[in-house]
Amino acid sequence: MSVAEQIRNIAAEARQASFAMARLSSKVKNELLLDMATALENSAPQIIGENLKDLAAGQQRGLSAAMLDRLMLDEPRIKGMADAIREVAALPDPVGEVTGMWKRPNDLMVGKMRIPLGVVGIIYESRPNVTSDAAVLCLKSGNAVVLRGGSEAIHSNLAIATVLKAELSKRKVPEAALSLIPFTEREGVTEMLKQEEFIDVIIPRGGESLIRFVVQNSKIPVIKHYKGVCHIFVDASADFEMAREIIINAKTQRPGVCNALETLLIHKDAAEKFVPFIYTTLAGLNVELRGDERFRKFAPRAKEATEEDWSAEYLELILACAVVNDMDAAIDHINRYGSLHTESIITGDYGNAQRFIREVNSGVVMVNASTRFSDGNQLGLGAEIGISTTKLHSFGPMGLTDLTTTKFIVYGEGQVRP
Repeated sequence: MSVAEQIRNIAAEARQASFAMARLSSKVKNELLLDMATALENSAPQIIGENLKDLAAGQQRGLSAAMLDRLMLDEPRIKGMADAIREVAALPDPVGEVTGMWKRPNDLMVGKMRIPLGVVGIIYESRPNVTSDAAVLCLKSGNAVVLRGGSEAIHSNLAIATVLKAELSKRKVPEAALSLIPFTEREGVTEMLKQEEFIDVIIPRGGESLIRFVVQNSKIPVIKHYKGVCHIFVDASADFEMAREIIINAKTQRPGVCNALETLLIHKDAAEKFVPFIYTTLAGLNVELRGDERFRKFAPRAKEATEEDWSAEYLELILACAVVNDMDAAIDHINRYGSLHTESIITGDYGNAQRFIREVNSGVVMVNASTRFSDGNQLGLGAEIGISTTKLHSFGPMGLTDLTTTKFIVYGEGQVRP
């Protein structure tokens, strides 16, 4: 059987399984997820063993430190995956929720009810935790899911999917509700993107090149974000110690992720004191700072920033820094160079905080908090299926509700249209 035939069969079986998933009660879905969480923890040694194969292959292929970090699984990370599943199980089930009801002049009652999207296709790189995160979010929201992970994580992904599918089988839920494409040929992605008859939406997660490839080749609607160029603006009224701790966390905790800080903007009235302060702090943590002329006036050892730096997603310990005249200039900079992912203001001025929240239109906008909180789990969504910067039909980190749509429901008492 050819790759194209195999992909078509997987997608068709997922479509059939989606009908069964849409009918499952919240109780059954929650019990299924809790069993999956326990099974993951119990299977940690086997999963780690398969992950070591991927890590060894990745090192031989010369993957970057950031990519290897995304790929690595250990017991704490597997426990974190299991805990995320339990959080999803504890969340309200959006399926069947009536989001509004109104009466028409002819006494018809018209409303909208949440329903699953159907079959969700996920194409992702590096992070094997996406296998469990995406699966449980899709299952809890009544969808079937077709997963296609990267070749660098194939052993890890297969191990995780095998554990989760076994729990489906135990509860007599069609195993095709959770499908992982078991081969790594690039043709598998291309063929998956042709299955508009069976797959309702594609969500790519990975580097910009992968996402652009998916967008250019998909016959299926795509929910996407290309990259995370996240900004922090240090206002003139900012508490420097607070700003210091937030910036350290946002830039250095996990620099290889999309919600890490990439550009720091500093109000000119704070620059003389704050720039040397933050330069010394970050340089001491091995962060390479690239600044504009005004930043380098107060931190002459910083490298000179180029035009390309302002739109760069470094995913490593490099930070672009600029001094701006005021909030208008900061917002203009974000609008020009940002990626609609996450922005934060550090300020002691309530009015400025509210203005920043109102006028900056990225998927997540924060006040006095690290950009690293731009994450479905941290925002109370449980695990996240991905991050959308497209605004249709979802914007920002996506959780359960974002994996549903609505249908109209109408109650009548014999009315006919005149």
